[in-house]
Amino acid sequence: MRALLDVADLSGASDAVRLAVVVLASRTPSETGVVVIRTVELGRWLGLSASYVASEVLPVLRRSGVVTIETADGEFGQDDGLRCKVLPLWAAQDIVGHPLALEKKELAVLLRLLEAVMAPGWTHRDGRVTPAGLLGDRTGRGAATDRLALLLLVLEARETGRVRQCGGTVDTNRGRAAATVARLLGCKVSRGERVLERLEDRGLVRRVRLRTGSGLANRTRLMVLAVAFAHGHTGVGDVREDRAEAPELMFSEPDVAAGASEPPELEGELQVSGVPVAVEADVAEPDVAAALHTGHSPVGTSGGSLSLSGRFSGEGRGGEGRRPERVCVREDQAADREDAVAESTSPVAEVGPLRGEKPKESPVEEHMGQRATRAGAGGWWQAMGGGKAQRQRRAGLPDDLRLRVALGPVSWLWERLNGWQQDQVVAAVKTELTRLAGLLTRPEAAPQVLADRFTDRLGETGGEALVDSPFGWITHRGLVQRPSCSDWRCDDGIRLDTGGECGNCGNVIHLRRAGRARMAAEVDRELPGLGDAERLQVIEERLREQAAVAAEDFVWRREQARKEQARRDAARAVAQERAERERQAAAAADAVRQALSCEDCGRHRSAGLCEACDISRRTEDLTVEAGLIAATWCADLDDPDHIAAVAADVRASLKADIATARAEFLQLMDPGELEADPVAAASALAFAALQAVEQALPDYRRSALGRLARTEEAEAEARRAYEVEQNRRWFRANPTGTDAVTAATKAAGTARERAAEYLLTVRLEQLREQTAARTETVVPAPWTDRLAELADRPLGGDVTGAVIA
Repeated sequence: MRALLDVADLSGASDAVRLAVVVLASRTPSETGVVVIRTVELGRWLGLSASYVASEVLPVLRRSGVVTIETADGEFGQDDGLRCKVLPLWAAQDIVGHPLALEKKELAVLLRLLEAVMAPGWTHRDGRVTPAGLLGDRTGRGAATDRLALLLLVLEARETGRVRQCGGTVDTNRGRAAATVARLLGCKVSRGERVLERLEDRGLVRRVRLRTGSGLANRTRLMVLAVAFAHGHTGVGDVREDRAEAPELMFSEPDVAAGASEPPELEGELQVSGVPVAVEADVAEPDVAAALHTGHSPVGTSGGSLSLSGRFSGEGRGGEGRRPERVCVREDQAADREDAVAESTSPVAEVGPLRGEKPKESPVEEHMGQRATRAGAGGWWQAMGGGKAQRQRRAGLPDDLRLRVALGPVSWLWERLNGWQQDQVVAAVKTELTRLAGLLTRPEAAPQVLADRFTDRLGETGGEALVDSPFGWITHRGLVQRPSCSDWRCDDGIRLDTGGECGNCGNVIHLRRAGRARMAAEVDRELPGLGDAERLQVIEERLREQAAVAAEDFVWRREQARKEQARRDAARAVAQERAERERQAAAAADAVRQALSCEDCGRHRSAGLCEACDISRRTEDLTVEAGLIAATWCADLDDPDHIAAVAADVRASLKADIATARAEFLQLMDPGELEADPVAAASALAFAALQAVEQALPDYRRSALGRLARTEEAEAEARRAYEVEQNRRWFRANPTGTDAVTAATKAAGTARERAAEYLLTVRLEQLREQTAARTETVVPAPWTDRLAELADRPLGGDVTGAVIA
């Protein structure tokens, strides 16, 4: 773990990034080294949201070079699927003796350790439930730091649960335990103290301070309760010793404790325990009254509050060889702790090899069969005689009626479970009931359906008496749905929603029987006269051949699907690469365009045209358009001079309107504001001119349409429409009647308006073509004249600064 976290590329990385590297390393397959995981699942391991992992963790991992990440985009373009490889771990596989050259079993042990510490917990498809780790429910701010700190403390802890603390001088206001956590995390002591306090609040670690006979403060010991209970050391952290043996005076080095980069010391199995303070000497804090001495295994204490641990030399965990149970978070103990410790005795203390007597039965085996008789203050977890912290089992089925109905057929198996196993079974049954409620037409029938399933499975087994492992049988056989076909409502050929036989299973059986009958008919036709045994053998051989062909076809189709998926992935990658190149090219072109100066005024970095000049160009185009609209009715379209004169009159009128609009704008503005930002002032004045022209342009258009509606062409079109409407067959009887005249007049007006619009469009197109032809023949003014005109313009602030520089 130190070799992985001390990688130079992770220097300065957050705890979330470092923990992500550890999680990915623990999940690394030994064959390929590639971890396939979703962003949401990685966030659950870290105790963080998927969006935070995608935005804060994955980019840092990519930049560090410690982990290579290939992503599959989600619905909204986010990093959804991840293919990760921890490069230091994979590069060390061929280096003999390297700390990261882990074998498959070592990777499995690392993964199991992380699951015990921080697994988020899962509900499997078959109904099994994997419980969360010690910090599985710790999420949000600081969750990754707490998980990493607990993992490092577990690795630093000895079998007794004690963590070897750092040496040297530490801040007495915060303590040596906080300094130890800070050195493990590589952070400040204040932050280490906050992390330690959070872990203490959750009951995962405990600081125990010794007390001397004089009442002065002695050294503090840091205990990881889960490690102690996993190795069978009970009662840790429950009491504090009233007196301690006076140690032998010796000198010791100030830095004797393991830090973040030192290997821990080894310690033998203790023969006396029961309290967390009489295990061996520790490094004293600055305010410790007792002297330092070398570490050794103590053989007893002078106080009367110690009790034996229930073990003797050579004693194991019992005949079943099970792994130690997980420690309970926030363990409750008896209210009167001193009396509880004084009264707690072990079977070994009553009869055993240490007393010179031969017991009739092993105390450990006796303990494995006994049940908890009383709980602590909370009635939840209690220390048993064999050294494990066990959950107090329930005497009967749960109080929930749905659970009682579902677990009724296996009530005898329920009584054989311990407390932790009962909790797991309850969680798994609740999950299965929820799933069944979503499948059934009557959700309230889910408990009875599950009870019927237990009954059928017990009938297959032969009864409860033949079940060797109740917990495994319930979770892996009794609860698991076994569909016989592709229908998700099928369970052993029975429809869960109707309770009848599964129709899809019947179809599958019918198809198989039909195939067998067809095969038998072919054999009879091709090989007549065969005996029954030979005929059956030929049919079976052909059926096996057919099954092999079907299997090959399935493998071929799966390979084709894989190739098609690879082709699509490659095409998608090419498309993404092309889109990225196009985006980069567009960005580069836009950057070049943004750096161009204005074509009209020469202002720097104006993307070729500044705002004021752009508005001025639009104003000029609208002014020309207004002149052409006026010329459509009051100018001779074949006389360019007449057209130019009309356009000049319109321009003069618009200039007057622009001057009025600018004057009104200047009256509203403060002169100081205009002088403070000349560029903005020029843009505002140009926009005022544009608004004046835009407001005048509709008036010119209405005037032109009114004039063109009175032309001979429009009048002729109106007369024709009037006559056509008056000669309709429904008006022929009275063409001069009121209705006929009204309809004809309306039709004539509509025709006159359409004719005016048509004339305006045609004449404008003609005038534009003439204007474009004249513009192409105009020779641009020489630069000498243009420079003289540009020299008269005032310079902007930034241009003036550049000229002066």
